[in-house]
Amino acid sequence: MKAHSRLVLAAWMALTSSAMTHAANGAATHEATSWTEGKHYFLVNPPRIPSVAPGKVEVTEVFSYGCPACNLFVPVMHKLKQTLPANAVLTYLPASFNPSEDWPMFQLAFCTAQALGVAEQTNDAMFDAVWKTGELAVSDPVTQRIKDRLPTLEDAARFYNRVAGVPIDKFLSTAKSFAVDTKVRSAEDAIQAYRVDRTPTIIVNGKYRLHVQSAGGNDELIELVKWLVAKETK
Repeated sequence: MKAHSRLVLAAWMALTSSAMTHAANGAATHEATSWTEGKHYFLVNPPRIPSVAPGKVEVTEVFSYGCPACNLFVPVMHKLKQTLPANAVLTYLPASFNPSEDWPMFQLAFCTAQALGVAEQTNDAMFDAVWKTGELAVSDPVTQRIKDRLPTLEDAARFYNRVAGVPIDKFLSTAKSFAVDTKVRSAEDAIQAYRVDRTPTIIVNGKYRLHVQSAGGNDELIELVKWLVAKETK
């Protein structure tokens, strides 16, 4: 989500609830859905070359661990991963455009974990640390206000040490490396090029941008992504 994410989270949750009710009532099937460019999905112009092998189709989630909507979106990403065809490659792109809720720190932590090869295995646990256990929470669970002391990179290093066994010193030194700095800069460039204005956002093969609101719901988003992957496969 953008800045002031908690102010629009209720609307996102309402849309999600509406989509779930729609599916439960057995309304129009996905097969009958007509996807419209400029309404359900948007062209990335110019498109970016995906970072996957020839013959593969890249599906990217633009997200932040500090984003409440991204946390609610985790089960959708699990379902999407299970239903994507074998030639689709799921990747993650961390956003930083909400500094007041610690997104730059979470971006750096993810890029560091990625460089250390532990990002994928710790992804769900990181969301839990922010939104369930409170280990890396950015808001007070009682007042829902942003904490005066936001989680630091050192806090994140302790998390990765506990969950993935990465030595704290190694995590912190890797975070300062040229390789991670390059990853962060690349993430920033990509997000600007994709014209991402909210999280979670899905990018398909560097060409198409969509989100829950444009697709019309979580299930619709999954079907639209699969349709775009098929389009790129052809």
